Amino acid sequence: IGSDGEIQIRRAEGTDRSMMKFRNGTNHVGSITTTSSATTFATSSDYRLKEDWQPVANASDRLMQLKPCNFAWKADGSRVDGFLAHEAQIIVPEAVTGTKDKVDADGNPVMQGIDQSKLVPLLTAALQQAITEIETLKTKVAALEAG
Repeated sequence: IGSDGEIQIRRAEGTDRSMMKFRNGTNHVGSITTTSSATTFATSSDYRLKEDWQPVANASDRLMQLKPCNFAWKADGSRVDGFLAHEAQIIVPEAVTGTKDKVDADGNPVMQGIDQSKLVPLLTAALQQAITEIETLKTKVAALEAG
């Protein structure tokens, strides 16, 4: 524990490797790895863990349903851009944990969470679709201008 109360995990200098590994049973499901200058937070993604690969469906339509907003945190008033978990859960359920308005046995809120990295595949697929459409339109405009 550091002087400010934070938890510290250290390795000897010059060692670039996993600081923490996460397992579910015997399955490796993620890690925190450091180098001398950076930290990587990784979740499992090896192709050998996957089957039935399919393109991301309706990426642009789904992306347009997301409602990014700017909000203030109640705790300190700081403003950030983000999402309301229960709204994002409808479009990208794998990005959200928890249940809207859930409370524990004592009536205390059980807050939802969002892993915004789970939005990246949808964003990438929608951007690829948009770029393809832009390239098609550029070709059509060029043909019209030449004609």
